[in-house]
Amino acid sequence: MTVAPHTGQIVGSGNHAAAETARHFTWHSEDDTTAFAQRLAAQPLLANAFVTLHGDLGAGKTTLVRHLLRTLGVQGRIKSPTYAVVEPHEAPGLAIWHFDFYRFDDPREWEDAGFRDIFANPGLKVAEWPEKAAALTPLADLAIHIEAIDDTERKVTVHAHTPSGVPCCKHSETP
Repeated sequence: MTVAPHTGQIVGSGNHAAAETARHFTWHSEDDTTAFAQRLAAQPLLANAFVTLHGDLGAGKTTLVRHLLRTLGVQGRIKSPTYAVVEPHEAPGLAIWHFDFYRFDDPREWEDAGFRDIFANPGLKVAEWPEKAAALTPLADLAIHIEAIDDTERKVTVHAHTPSGVPCCKHSETP
């Protein structure tokens, strides 16, 4: 198994600048999720980023993706790629791939499905359950960890792992 190439700059986990850009906050409602998605979508470096979403079932990963894609201009139905593993989307001037690796269990699937080619091309890549394919994916520019506290409240931690992720992380907080 090899790691897929990535169009953005990849920096190892020893990057102290990125480690200093972690943000912690609480979403009290879906409106907070929407506002976060809007702030994230406004970041120019997001156009070629790899964003990972972490959290238990029902934490709000797919909800965040839907709000983000709508904000970026994706039209039509936005469904979870749980069974398809990846759903491609088009927004004005932007290619987007939404991965859900929850059911991913065969590394050969990575090559067979052409994921290496997807990660080698420009565009936004968003992955739910990235730990299921961690040996194959590049380092995430931005990792978003969502923890459900109750039916509406979420504790969220955003980490930048690359120089491209730092501005996205810094501007993820409410102004």
